[in-house]
Amino acid sequence: MVRYSKLQKQVLTLYRQLLRAGQNKPGFLPRIRTEFRKNAAIPKNNVMHIEYLYRRGQRQLELMKDANTKQLGAVTKPKAQSKFEFRTF
Repeated sequence: MVRYSKLQKQVLTLYRQLLRAGQNKPGFLPRIRTEFRKNAAIPKNNVMHIEYLYRRGQRQLELMKDANTKQLGAVTKPKAQSKFEFRTF
């Protein structure tokens, strides 16, 4: 039987909550799965980064629960430019 740490349990619970909240919103489930798979490679000992992503996920969950939310955006830095741009998913 696998024993998870408290933080791992919190992340798994957040993942389930995000999947449930995204069921009624088209395009949200693939993005949620992609984000979690991308961040699954973060080492377990990098707790500060994991906690940051957890808090960010909590904020996005609150946004998703709002009935008026139709898409989520992200601020990214393009590789070729130094200015930030806003992308929607």
